Amino acid sequence: FLGQPRSLPSGEDYRVELFAGVWSPSPAMNIASDAFGISGTYIDLASDLGVSTKRFADLRLRLRAGRRHRFRIDYLPVKYETEMVVDRRLVFRGIAFNTGLPVGSTLIWKTWRLGYEYDVIRRDRGYFGLILDVKHTELEAALNSTVAREFVRAKGLIPMAGATLGFSLFSALSVAAEITTIRLPQDVANGYSGRYVDFDVHATINLIESLGLQVGYRSLDLSLITNEDLVDLRVDGVYL
Repeated sequence: FLGQPRSLPSGEDYRVELFAGVWSPSPAMNIASDAFGISGTYIDLASDLGVSTKRFADLRLRLRAGRRHRFRIDYLPVKYETEMVVDRRLVFRGIAFNTGLPVGSTLIWKTWRLGYEYDVIRRDRGYFGLILDVKHTELEAALNSTVAREFVRAKGLIPMAGATLGFSLFSALSVAAEITTIRLPQDVANGYSGRYVDFDVHATINLIESLGLQVGYRSLDLSLITNEDLVDLRVDGVYL
């Protein structure tokens, strides 16, 4: 951190900003997968497989190249693992997991975010910016039992665009919100459709010039439909 002009709020005159925290989102997740001409069950990971709230690391890096330019690097590793006796018959990738059978489940959702923010409006007490970023996303959903193990896996680069707005309430307290999104209609890519929405609102208290505490709410909403698979994932909650 560098020395700041008196007109800037505390903590705002920086070149490098590092965030390390925890996030405890509530999961609302559904998956389905067909195979061999057999329709898969629409599986609720919470009610059918016992997935519940869990804490995850949240790492973010911000590099300010100029007053209006900011680069972003984020890493968010989401992973759920459970095991329970299922109380209804589940069909996944053509394999049946029958009632009363202990079934283990794993859901991995890891994301690297590389982004660029340009502040169209930048004042000492507030800003409005546009965001372009790419999320390198890795997804895997797996069910396993004494009968079989089946999984679906996908990874790739997802381009997104959005906006951010922030302002300082007091010298040491600021609030901000941002949203990035993409939507892929079915007629654009044959057999594929979906959406991805990332929303974040937070307040930052600067305890001293080079150390602050941030409390926020974040929501990730990812839906992907292919010829055989359906993935509908939403996690949201408070982070620190």
